[in-house]
Amino acid sequence: MSPRPIHHVRLRRGPIEGVHAEALHSGRSFGRHWHDGHGFGLMEAGGHRSASGRGTVEALPGHIVTSNPGEVHDGHPLGHAPRRWRMVHVSAEAMARLVDGRPREFTRPVFDDPVVRTAMVRLFRHWDDVDHHDPLATAACEEALTQVCGLLAHRHSNRRPDTVAPAHLQRVRDCLLDQMAAPPDLDHLAGLAGLSRFQLVRQFARWQSLPPFAWLQQQRLRQARRLIAAGSPMAEAAYVCGFADQSHLNRQFVRHFGFTPGQWRQAMAGPLQ
Repeated sequence: MSPRPIHHVRLRRGPIEGVHAEALHSGRSFGRHWHDGHGFGLMEAGGHRSASGRGTVEALPGHIVTSNPGEVHDGHPLGHAPRRWRMVHVSAEAMARLVDGRPREFTRPVFDDPVVRTAMVRLFRHWDDVDHHDPLATAACEEALTQVCGLLAHRHSNRRPDTVAPAHLQRVRDCLLDQMAAPPDLDHLAGLAGLSRFQLVRQFARWQSLPPFAWLQQQRLRQARRLIAAGSPMAEAAYVCGFADQSHLNRQFVRHFGFTPGQWRQAMAGPLQ
């Protein structure tokens, strides 16, 4: 039996609401998933490959990687060695508050920009050194975060286009969200959309980058993260979101995000670290 790949992750709550950071050293692969907000980070060692909505990502040390809200992507190490990288996740609302109030979309999934890289290194240094008992240190961390977000917005983003959801697919989406814990079968959803089952799967995947039930799984995880961050017991979050039990929720968290629900709860409940 092959040994399990190395995997270490550290989560940290951000200096403002809607922000958290991840420091990862991992040889694992991650399944297709998305994040609610913007993601940006810095590769520190090794190499990382990802398939994203903006093309294939191959990131090496010093490269900056980004993801947009709702952008489906995966993640794999380049070669056999683990890679080390740091990511910051900023909700769309927090990004708008930090920059200029406009919805943004990063233009490239990976790039090299020495100015942005220097600002990111400064941000991570503040994050590493911050004393949560010192309001000035927390303010300095928020200031560094604002600088990075501003540079990314003005150097590497466009205004996010408004999209109108197809009405027949919106009905399917709303049905899945209304019945998250016990969704109807594919035949029912196809009838709701006025499509064959194959047409529904193809059109929904074209719209959301995932077929209906894979998309629903991401919504379950999204809702579970919100509930756990708000203090709900993990068993309750698992039940409400339609997972078979807490162990099922735990496995899905690790598969898609690389950390457990317990790690997420601890990071969101604690002070800026």
